[in-house]
This record gives sequence, structure tokens and C-alpha cells, in this order.
Amino acid sequence: MKWRKSSRSQANGTNSDCVEARTIAGAFQVRDSKLGESSPVFGLAEGEFAGLLRAAKRLGSI
Repeated sequence: MKWRKSSRSQANGTNSDCVEARTIAGAFQVRDSKLGESSPVFGLAEGEFAGLLRAAKRLGSI
């Protein structure tokens, strides 16, 4: 499955707080976009991923 990077991620590296996400088997995985393939991958259920997005919006991160 293909990783999707946050739209707030900048190619020039000035924004270092970005993650990538993908769906896999009805769940979600997230990782640190800076680390790429060497990043730990965290699995989240649909409700947990939705909660992560709500928290990020509340903090103004997305």
C-alpha cells in the first residue's frame, strides 16, 4: 500500500513534524515522514485514527 504524506509537509524540509499514513486491512498505519523506511510504524484502528486527526486539528497541526 502506498504511503500518503501530510499536505502540510514541505519538500524543502522546513517542516519537520510530518507523518505519513496508509490504510491496510481496514485499519491505518502511520510513520514519521522524515525517517521513511526506517521509521517505526504504528497501527491504529479506524476510531483511533479519527481521534488522532481530531487532536491534530485541535492543535492546529492540520
